[in-house]
Amino acid sequence: MSEIITVGLDLAKNVFQVHGADGTGRAVLHKKLRRAQVLEFFGLLPPCVVAMEACGGSHFWGREIGKLIPPVYVKSFVKRQKNDAVDAEAICEAAVRPSMRFVSMKSEETQGAAMVFRFRELLIRQRTQAINALRGHLSEFGQVVPQGAANASKLIAIVEGSECELPVDAIPTLKTLLATLAHFETEIARLDAEIARRAKEDELARRLMTVPGIGPLIATAIATLAPPPETFRKPRGFAAWLGLTPRQHSTGGKQRLGATTKMGERSLRRLLIIGANSVIIKRHTHREAQPGTWLGNLLSRKPPMLVRVALANSPVHTRRSVRTAQRRSGG
Repeated sequence: MSEIITVGLDLAKNVFQVHGADGTGRAVLHKKLRRAQVLEFFGLLPPCVVAMEACGGSHFWGREIGKLIPPVYVKSFVKRQKNDAVDAEAICEAAVRPSMRFVSMKSEETQGAAMVFRFRELLIRQRTQAINALRGHLSEFGQVVPQGAANASKLIAIVEGSECELPVDAIPTLKTLLATLAHFETEIARLDAEIARRAKEDELARRLMTVPGIGPLIATAIATLAPPPETFRKPRGFAAWLGLTPRQHSTGGKQRLGATTKMGERSLRRLLIIGANSVIIKRHTHREAQPGTWLGNLLSRKPPMLVRVALANSPVHTRRSVRTAQRRSGG
């Protein structure tokens, strides 16, 4: 057998597919592995490049045996019919391309720190579901309240009011829903306090909070979820990673730009847009949104949502802020 130079590993829950190639790109290895066999098999292989698609659980395997490639970059190497063996071959071919971009590996500590943001998002979604359920049930009895979490107190007041006109049989169920909603509020507040504590202890997060529109939540999220600034050559690279840049479909020398790509880190993108919104809401008092400034002129010409995304996309809210904060903190 020729010497194995590159290996493509198609990850799965139980059955993994391996494709190995020599220096000329010729296939020299095809093998299926059970999950328990993977580390032992690669421990016996000679030194080689092992590549995998980035997916759920892939960072564990990346830390153990190889590199991660974004799935969108592998797709173009898949030949006709798709199966695990073809996917492994495509990964192997993509890995040897000199211009291939690999995913920054996350440490266990980084993934552990990011869990607080994932769990907080889950609780916020569940809280929204509880509020919507409560609003829907009350509307069946003629009690209509506007949408939005800010109006949840009105829903609670209707159920707990002394002059409640709701059916007796419905009140116990509605109060159970109120208890569930109160539990979500308590847990979200606890996570917010944990994030604020981390922001105070992290020098990088404290520097980031000096940027308008960035508070403890966004600062800690950037410090935890964003790759090192050195990963990107310019601020727009970080904005593209966040999915805040327009999608291109240019041809024939004509530039055609569409909506934002919405690729990359979804949580961080949403938080930056929310932070930009806080600056726009205060445009009458915020110095960076006054008439004559870049943001002030944009607000007078463009729809508010477009301006929010543009502000989140601006270098002030992206890589330059992170790089400056790290330099000041000695990072």
